[in-house]
Amino acid sequence: MCAIAAGRRGRRVLVIEHANRVGKKILMSGGGRCNFTNTGTTPVNFLSANPHFCKSALARYTPGDFIALVERHEIAYHEKELGQLFCDDSSKQIVRMLLDECAATGVRIETRCTVASARHNEATFHLDTTTGLFAAPALVIASGGLSIPSMGASGFGYEIARQFGHRVLPTRAGLVPLTLSGKHQERLADLAGVALPVEARCNGASFRNFMLITHRGISGPAILQISSYWNPGDDLRLDLLPDADPLEWLREQQTERPAAEFKTVLAERLPKRFAQRLCELWLPNKPLRQYRDAELHDIAAQLADWPLVANGTEGYRTAEVTLGGVDTDELSSTTMQSKRVAGLYFIGEVVDVTGWLGGYNFQWAWASGHACGEAV
Repeated sequence: MCAIAAGRRGRRVLVIEHANRVGKKILMSGGGRCNFTNTGTTPVNFLSANPHFCKSALARYTPGDFIALVERHEIAYHEKELGQLFCDDSSKQIVRMLLDECAATGVRIETRCTVASARHNEATFHLDTTTGLFAAPALVIASGGLSIPSMGASGFGYEIARQFGHRVLPTRAGLVPLTLSGKHQERLADLAGVALPVEARCNGASFRNFMLITHRGISGPAILQISSYWNPGDDLRLDLLPDADPLEWLREQQTERPAAEFKTVLAERLPKRFAQRLCELWLPNKPLRQYRDAELHDIAAQLADWPLVANGTEGYRTAEVTLGGVDTDELSSTTMQSKRVAGLYFIGEVVDVTGWLGGYNFQWAWASGHACGEAV
């Protein structure tokens, strides 16, 4: 996106890509259909040490702008849920669209090109690469983070930032499955594959969507979202009946079906195997008529605020994004240019701006790239 915007302004642009093809993360996104933006994108949907930094770029290149580009290339798309837009056909269409836009503006792309070193003198950047030596008055780092190293992710961008005197805030895996240990892992591991709607809460953030139990822990959209707000040792809570008032529901069931066992009734609201496990290990099971009101209060409280002790994450191997990165205090929010080195820019995931699950990170890539391309 940066190359396209710069190319449209008549700039000579070279894109250096160390992989054998461009857009690998785009190609794998959304199960191969690319969740290319989110119509509800606002600065609230992003995490950063400076939550105001992303506002300028997001305001100047909106989801509507990218949608217009998609429509101009006659790519069919649909909304899956919560403003998430996907290609009807294939993510290859988005990559093709971007490549066609680059070709139209004369952008040159070098794949299988690795940068060995970068230096700066007399207002010029010099790159020593496996393809040869390149020199330019501006250098844009759009190398992403550490997530999914099997796709070629590396710390290259952070190394360049540090080389030129920039602070890099601590990085960690985001939008990533959580792992369990001890009793929780033992009690849930054989339920791998079971999914249920929950509201996950941690450190003041909450997300309502599905949770998926895995062999090693928990995943699913609700868990991936909350993982960006969770650190080891933090309190993680789940509302297991997010669409109901548990106490009101329990009282109704007790009145209408006094002879029914609690596990039977609960299995009508939750997956049967999960409901049975709750009643085996966490919640008392007996005919509903036998519960005192105080017991119903206690069960309702546990269903609405079930504690789950996670011990870690699956790490960068499966994380969709990397939290942290180049400190935004040392970048211009308008142009993405370094405040330390003229002509040096950082855009996208390498910067300390991380979006929620659902197309937000692509929108940040488009918006920050466009802001840079309009200025470089």
